[in-house]
Amino acid sequence: MQINNNRSWIQKLPFYYGWIIVLISALTLFASSPGQTYVNSIFVDPMLTELEWSRTTYSAMYTVGSLVAALAMVFVGKSLDKFGARILLPFLCIAMFFATFWMSNVNTAVQLLVGFAMLRTIGQGSMSLVGTNMVSNWFVKKRGIATGIASWGQGISLLTMPILAHILIQNFGWRNTWTIFGALVNILLLPFAILFVRDKPEKIGLLPDGAVTLNQELSNENRIKENAYTLKEAMQTRVFWTLIASGVANPMIITGLHFHHISILMSKGVPLTLAVTTMGLFGPINLVFNLITGYLADRISNRILMAIGQFGIALTLISILYINQPWHSFIYILISSISMSMFNTSYTVIWANYFGRKSLGSIRGFSATTMVTFAAFGALPFGFIYDRTLSYDQAALFLLFIPLICCIFCILSIPPPVKTD
Repeated sequence: MQINNNRSWIQKLPFYYGWIIVLISALTLFASSPGQTYVNSIFVDPMLTELEWSRTTYSAMYTVGSLVAALAMVFVGKSLDKFGARILLPFLCIAMFFATFWMSNVNTAVQLLVGFAMLRTIGQGSMSLVGTNMVSNWFVKKRGIATGIASWGQGISLLTMPILAHILIQNFGWRNTWTIFGALVNILLLPFAILFVRDKPEKIGLLPDGAVTLNQELSNENRIKENAYTLKEAMQTRVFWTLIASGVANPMIITGLHFHHISILMSKGVPLTLAVTTMGLFGPINLVFNLITGYLADRISNRILMAIGQFGIALTLISILYINQPWHSFIYILISSISMSMFNTSYTVIWANYFGRKSLGSIRGFSATTMVTFAAFGALPFGFIYDRTLSYDQAALFLLFIPLICCIFCILSIPPPVKTD
């Protein structure tokens, strides 16, 4: 592999440019928030009140919209491999504004379905994929800690965006709030996406992790050894499918819990203001445990971290049954946040560690299709069961077996055979 001999301003920086990519990745994960369930959950009750729909109808539109997003993720992953984040990310920023503007004008169930399909495809699917993929392309040995730092974007979003959404809805209404969020994404992210995103370090004369070589040509001694699977080759391994199976519970259950967060806590006697405030507590807990998990992901088996995260999701469901005082909601938030951090960070890292960077967009695009598909079904069982029982306890018990099965698949996900270019 030949590297460009012309030293650019990027190569002359006193620090590794990959850390700027980490910052942009964090901004991207933050900017994905209008398509994330923890923000959408704040809009549920105000929109239901004005539009006079049942919770089941609203949840069903969210489910179908998410399924449309899931189907799109294979295409997004392949586009990421073909065009790179440098081209794809600015397009996503502009598309997000269009999606939020559409949501601000929703009046029918069909319009809501189209809006959710756009939001989930752009935010929860594409921006999350592009953001985490950028870090995996720039880091190998430090991939875990770099991913943990980038995940701060989502942690800060969890901390601030639900509360901001609540305040804006109270003062400007839910329609104007959607438009404000679309503008915010473009103000924060679009300039960085256009000016500073670079796809891979090798394309601009650098090496992953900031490694240094004396020669402009990468020798075998200097090149970091890593797998180089294509999507087709990865799909022929057993571990590809055990990883897919191990990722089912987290998007499904966390989506359902976040989507109905306010309603779950209020059904347990928690006041509205406290329920909204506790949504913001996911953020700071995630900030801490994303870093801890990122540090651990560079040192111990990611499949073990994933299994711990899935077991924690089972404990989260159990904790719902025992909320009978407002302060109990804090225990529920703590368990849920730690579990989410443990699984999400290690699950992001393990794909690149196992299959390499060669076709990472396509591989993770396929996995994202599965995750978004199951996320699509997260809101529906909670809403359906609540409409019939006026309680979320039965939904928690009904879904409890899923993370426990996923634990087994996590442990079975041993590394694939070594395959290099």
